[in-house]
Amino acid sequence: MEDSAAIDLGVAAPAARRSFLLVARHDYRTERKAGCHFLVDELANLGHTRFFSCAFSRLSEIKGDNRVPLRDRANRVETTANGVETYLWRTLVHPCRVPSPLAPLMNAYVRHYGTHVPEVLADWIREADVILFETGGPELFHDLVKRLNPRAMFVYLCSDSFDAINPAPYVRELALRHARSFDKIMVKSPLLGQLFPPGSPVFLTSQGFDKTELRRDRGSPFAGGVNLVSVGNMLFDPEFYRAAAPAFPEATFHVIGGGPRAQALNDLPNVKLYGEMKFGDTLAFLQHADAGIAPYGPGVEPYLADTSLKLGQYRVLGLPAICPEAVTGGYPGRFGYTPGDADSVRTAVRTALAFGRFPGVDLPSWREVAEEMLLPPDHPAARRVAV
Repeated sequence: MEDSAAIDLGVAAPAARRSFLLVARHDYRTERKAGCHFLVDELANLGHTRFFSCAFSRLSEIKGDNRVPLRDRANRVETTANGVETYLWRTLVHPCRVPSPLAPLMNAYVRHYGTHVPEVLADWIREADVILFETGGPELFHDLVKRLNPRAMFVYLCSDSFDAINPAPYVRELALRHARSFDKIMVKSPLLGQLFPPGSPVFLTSQGFDKTELRRDRGSPFAGGVNLVSVGNMLFDPEFYRAAAPAFPEATFHVIGGGPRAQALNDLPNVKLYGEMKFGDTLAFLQHADAGIAPYGPGVEPYLADTSLKLGQYRVLGLPAICPEAVTGGYPGRFGYTPGDADSVRTAVRTALAFGRFPGVDLPSWREVAEEMLLPPDHPAARRVAV
């Protein structure tokens, strides 16, 4: 492990055994990985790390939440192989969007949910030196954290806009109301800083990448031919494939974890659908593909040019990327189209395949991202964003 003592968190706990708590709407043990999973991997190398997963209930099973396979392991502490303590809080219902007539009841329940928490969460809050909130639900515990542990460095991780994650209205309201009380609000695109009130402590960080893992040699999963790959279901637009697949019958379009909207593509003979896949297994597809796809639909927001994990992975691997024009971000190796415009989709695919693979870009590691997030707000290296 690298020496981490050089990072001054401005807290009283010894540098050798600092305590970190992440509260999220994800769970650390799911196969599908978001940025917070990789961040926690690095926090576990730097100190005692805990991961509390909230906003999960019987309603989640109806909605197909990717934590459903963990439901029988909820409401108890489990420690992972790398020492991360995890807890999935499962309730009968959880705060969420409801029809207007039920809004008063849900508003009352929101207040209850944010204060009547498992004792394990209260203990973890008290013991943490740094507490991180992921956007989209943990905002409910803001007042509890401030009451139980005002000395902790309090960090809000804003990786997506509120419109993109489409949370219940109270989430946006709480985030904006409390914005100035966080020690740091971390954004991966300056555009996300514009979401917060003037004077909010917004700081810029980067998307992180495990470059060693991304580039480790793996055997090809392909039988040959031309192969294009997409990973994930965020803003998944099946119409991209309706335009592209018939125009390139010699190519195979591999859709990994495309979610319910991808199931409508079963009739296209050169589209292969895969369910959820372990992160390492997806990398074999990306390493040997001819192009990567980020099939975001209409209304995709420009900040994703900087924050999209898959687009960043494509850059690290030197994989030409096909994505909406709005998220090309001026980066070489990205080929834009207009969602809903079949001609522009076909042109982007053709141009990306002609461009071919390119030398990978050396983007920041997750270790570097973790260390940047943990810098005190007044540290000279902390990159504050004017809002």
